[in-house]
Amino acid sequence: MFLVSVIRSFGNGVKYYGILRLHVINMADGIDDTSWITDLETALVESCDFGTLKNICKCRPVPDHLRPEVWQICLNVQSKGDALSSFDGLYDLDEQGIVREDCKALVDKLGNEEEDKVSVVSDLESIITFFSKSRNEKYTSDNGWLEVIQPLLALKLTRSQLYNCFYSIINKFIPRDCVKGGKPFHLFRLLLQYHDPELSSFLDTKKIMPDLYCHSWFRSLFAAPCDLQVIQVMWDVYFQHGDQFLTFFMALVILVNARDQILAGELDSKQQITEMLTSFPSGLEAEDIEDFCALAQYYATKTPQSFRRDYQSPLFGNSMIPGGKEEDLLVSQALCLPVSVSELLQNNSQAGGDGVRYFVVDCRPADQYNSGHLRTAFHLDANLMLQNPREFSTAVQALLAAQQQSISSGSVAGGEHLCFIGSGREEEDQYVHMVIANFLQKHYQYVSFAKGGYQSLHEILKDRLSEGLTSHNPKHCIVCNPEACNSSSDMENGEDFHRNGKGEENGESFFGKLTSTVKSKSAVMKQKLTDYIKNEHQMQERHVSNTDRVGKRYRNMANVFSIGDDDDGDDQAGNSDDGERKEVVNVEVWLKKPDVRYSCKCQEVIGNGYMFPSYVLVTDTHLYVLREIPNRKNMAHIQARRALGSVVKITSKRKHPDFITFKYGSVDGEVIQVTDIDRFLMPQAPEATKVIKQQIIKVLDALES
Repeated sequence: MFLVSVIRSFGNGVKYYGILRLHVINMADGIDDTSWITDLETALVESCDFGTLKNICKCRPVPDHLRPEVWQICLNVQSKGDALSSFDGLYDLDEQGIVREDCKALVDKLGNEEEDKVSVVSDLESIITFFSKSRNEKYTSDNGWLEVIQPLLALKLTRSQLYNCFYSIINKFIPRDCVKGGKPFHLFRLLLQYHDPELSSFLDTKKIMPDLYCHSWFRSLFAAPCDLQVIQVMWDVYFQHGDQFLTFFMALVILVNARDQILAGELDSKQQITEMLTSFPSGLEAEDIEDFCALAQYYATKTPQSFRRDYQSPLFGNSMIPGGKEEDLLVSQALCLPVSVSELLQNNSQAGGDGVRYFVVDCRPADQYNSGHLRTAFHLDANLMLQNPREFSTAVQALLAAQQQSISSGSVAGGEHLCFIGSGREEEDQYVHMVIANFLQKHYQYVSFAKGGYQSLHEILKDRLSEGLTSHNPKHCIVCNPEACNSSSDMENGEDFHRNGKGEENGESFFGKLTSTVKSKSAVMKQKLTDYIKNEHQMQERHVSNTDRVGKRYRNMANVFSIGDDDDGDDQAGNSDDGERKEVVNVEVWLKKPDVRYSCKCQEVIGNGYMFPSYVLVTDTHLYVLREIPNRKNMAHIQARRALGSVVKITSKRKHPDFITFKYGSVDGEVIQVTDIDRFLMPQAPEATKVIKQQIIKVLDALES
């Protein structure tokens, strides 16, 4: 095979940047070599196995007359018995009427002879009913089962063979949890973000999640949107590959190759874009499929492989995973694509190759980095992002320059794929998440993070630390000596304020709880993110009015307004972003409103660490957050309007006094219920906090009088 870059077009005009496979031509007579078909026919007569078949076919489409046998071998059902023999013959599902009507509708669409229709409908209803009962899965019209069966009907299989093929396809190739917000769609979004962050960000901004447009793709293995001829060729190639995750990369190719058309729809509605996305596979033609699948496989080789192990059981294992690890089930909530430390070490120890090469970015504090790090790692202290943004920006430019230089020189440290590594400890890694979010927001391609961070790295290299790590110092290494870097944990006491202004020392680390979606749980992957990185786990928002009778919650209570640390588990709530259309206002007009008691320009920090230029305005009764609209001077969205009477706590941190958190909710006795959180980087934080606190107390005095 020879590979050359080409530009193709699907039937709907979408550009297809792919890889064209040029088949070897017999130079003597100019005729394509089809001798492999004779070899395949001979092998099938001799009851060949899957390995032999794959070596002969080499992932090429097969002739129609050989397809039934080829598919059964690929699906490993060629010698299976009649599973339907155990069917009790009772058609008593709660949704039986829907099953029967859908089976009739499918047969009517196929155009069978009238005398055959009754028999085919009966077989289909038996297969769906038995499958639903045996798997204990409820049938719905959009679950893809009948779409999967339709291409199989063209093979003229017996009822038993039809069921066995159908069962094998569903069991092996259709991912579990294909529901709204399900894990397959989280995974696909991570893969899209990894390869085309700009396109992913655009769709996130439009609130178009993958479950809105590729649900039918995954549930039917593309049978729903594509015509029969296309699916037959696609499944020829797909079954020979045998890669359960190839469907994700096929979907990725469809979107990436249509990116210009998608991004041109900036002014289109959410529904228009969703409908356009959903229709893309219908433009595929049979002659596109070999190139299409080759390109999907190419993307698969340019993707970290760790996700396969993480998602294998949740997506393709048993529906109920006995002993399954909770972190495996929640891995879909990752900020970006996770990479195992073992893969990171293995890939970067091999010179050359066409796979993934990593440029490792160590984001730990300097003292930790200097006490042991990978020889090839570039140090970028995540703390700089808050402590010294200008220096951080300079460091990022140096990082990118070093990356390009290492790639150009063929260095073992060189790689196009950025992998960020933290300490593996929540206290420091919250900062790492903000750095990663910063890179994602700027649309850097190939961004991943090392699962478990330095702690996992240390564990893997524990028998060869001096060889695997540079400058390893057991005395100061946080794994060898966990107490060595207490200063890095940033856990200081702060100053608390009562309603009456009195203060007392108290509090635990709050900044370690950076976002509502980044939570510290021992065996659970971090919940992520809103806005560009959408958070499906946001609590339902409760709007609190100044007229609510919240009670005398601040009288004789400590720890209400704290300028210091706080870690009380209130981070279940977060920056609200429910996708509703927000009011657009003129900033200058709002700043000059007579009821505005205080205003300041700041950076709003949302749940994933992204920061947006914003304004905070305080009136007699409310706190407003105005987020600037890019490319629209002096215009902003009203991102939030908070009743001052709903503020239950204001916190900051000694090491980062400019980072202010407002918590909103209600109080019942001594129980504080937090329903929303806003976070800001405020240059005038002390002044802002003082003014806002005083204004809140005025409101509460009025309420309590």
